[in-house]
Amino acid sequence: MQNDGGKMKFQKPITEIIKMRSSCRTYDSREVEDETLQKLNDYIEEINSEAKGRARFIIINQNSKYNGSAQSLGTYGVISGANSFIVGIINKNNQDACSFGYLFEKIILYATDLNLQTCWLGGTFKRDDFVRLANLQDNEHIPIVSPVGYKKGKARILESAMRKLAGSDNRKQWDELFFDGDISKPLDKNHDGSYDEALEMVRLGPSASNKQPWRIVKNNDMYHFYLCRTKGYGLADYDMQKNDIGIAMCHFELTAKESGFMGSWEELKNIDSPDGWEYVITWTNYM
Repeated sequence: MQNDGGKMKFQKPITEIIKMRSSCRTYDSREVEDETLQKLNDYIEEINSEAKGRARFIIINQNSKYNGSAQSLGTYGVISGANSFIVGIINKNNQDACSFGYLFEKIILYATDLNLQTCWLGGTFKRDDFVRLANLQDNEHIPIVSPVGYKKGKARILESAMRKLAGSDNRKQWDELFFDGDISKPLDKNHDGSYDEALEMVRLGPSASNKQPWRIVKNNDMYHFYLCRTKGYGLADYDMQKNDIGIAMCHFELTAKESGFMGSWEELKNIDSPDGWEYVITWTNYM
């Protein structure tokens, strides 16, 4: 996977942005200001260049300023009051869900930096409504969308119930997620201080139904990322849990670079995986 060489676009510290972000399902009906929407759209265009045709992202909003009208877009009652949506579109012939999640989370964090609210939606939106406005090519598919806008003061009962059901405010403990050398030894949170913050930002990341499927094993200067699947979970036409690994990678990389540590992603060969885990990718530190 390509990275951005450490170039940052955010105004606030990335750790602050990650902590600020939360899933919002109840929106104020007021429009996002043109200047703010333009900044978001400009950043999305940069992400589209980074995607190199594997995926693309657009904004659909009610006044049709960008790519289409968001009126009557169905979310099965999960989202209320949103006028604008970020729509993620992937190439069916090159479905790299990990890369897609990595890129989409960059957009989510940038929107958060603009003081906008968002919510990852993978299964609770009517795809036909979005397909109609997104001008999809035959080889394209919409796996993820997110409303974007301003939070309404008081959450609906449905939103509060959904957060409680999903355990959205709970995260697994450090020793359940991060390991030193192998899975028999949880990683000491203060092992050397260098990547502790990056790992903590992974721990705080969003994931589908809050399953938190990422596991990371430190081996010298390498951090191996694994997927611990929830059996029977996910959509048939898109790997939601690989998407979650992409979110974890995004948080890890952006935090590491902001902390002054440099590295690169590489898919190594002949890496053993613990039972029930799938090896995905490795970050190698070179500073």
